[in-house]
Amino acid sequence: MSLSFPNRSRSYDASTKRIRFIGYDGMFEVPFLVDANVFPGASTEAGYLAAFDAGRDVIQKAAAKAYGYTRRRLYILTASDFR
Repeated sequence: MSLSFPNRSRSYDASTKRIRFIGYDGMFEVPFLVDANVFPGASTEAGYLAAFDAGRDVIQKAAAKAYGYTRRRLYILTASDFR
């Protein structure tokens, strides 16, 4: 199976300064976090979520690439995943 993102929900976790979203490999949920510093123009929860929505395609491609390397319980995407 390949990774898909049918659920467009996402949330901002202020304690870790990351945005959470979920991918699916068949029936298995695959949790992802994106560091907020990936979005340098944002500084509020609403700003981070809007930036995530604007960059959703690029973020999902980076998530799929990270997922393809190895299987983990949680994936954390940082700025280096987008270079």
